[in-house]
Amino acid sequence: MIKVSNLQKSFGKVKAVNGISFQARDGEITGLLGPNGAGKTTTLRMLYSLLPPDDGEISIDGLNPVNDALEIKRTLGVVPDGRGLYTRMTARENIRYYAELHGMGNGEVRERIEELTRTLDMADFIDRRTEGFSQGQRVKVAIARAMVHRPQTVLMDEPSNGLDVMSTRALRKYILDLKKNGHSVVLSTHIMQEVAALCDRIVIIAKGEIAADGTSAELLARSGCDSLEDAFVALIGSEEGLLA
Repeated sequence: MIKVSNLQKSFGKVKAVNGISFQARDGEITGLLGPNGAGKTTTLRMLYSLLPPDDGEISIDGLNPVNDALEIKRTLGVVPDGRGLYTRMTARENIRYYAELHGMGNGEVRERIEELTRTLDMADFIDRRTEGFSQGQRVKVAIARAMVHRPQTVLMDEPSNGLDVMSTRALRKYILDLKKNGHSVVLSTHIMQEVAALCDRIVIIAKGEIAADGTSAELLARSGCDSLEDAFVALIGSEEGLLA
């Protein structure tokens, strides 16, 4: 479970995150929704200890990313926006490298990689170098690498960007399976269909602040709109915010 209270982060005079507070519960998918530059990625980077917050409190499964940075990495699985694969290594080597960083033994690593290869349908490319991989293949390897140590809490930054229809469907099924197994999943996205299909709760961020927080039904009721897209536009203030 994630608890965030009054989170703040500035870059020079730019206030990227300004007093954000929300919770992401176990067994639920929490969507971070917002226009480009809203502060979603900055928020995620503070959650997984890549950036220190200027102020505010974060608790992830009872741990603080600032004081417990190493321990946080053991409880978190992170699929970052850049994927960050080592292109000279095979898919298997990328996953194994992260497993070894988590202190997993050889037998456990082999078993876990085989399990993830089946689950994510990676048999055709598991032993190929990742240079030249399609976007879908890159995302699958990034997910396997993030999940190899069986983390309780999973952060995903726009994982479906650039995926075709079949890859998107497979990704959504995997995320729903994580929810069914009791994981806490935080999904940063700007794709409304993804939000509608996956998210139990939605946190809308605009200009570094929380514009709205609730279930789809609650956001529709609050905005008086019939669709999530219209509700999103209404709740962030204007269509101009989409281009900010």
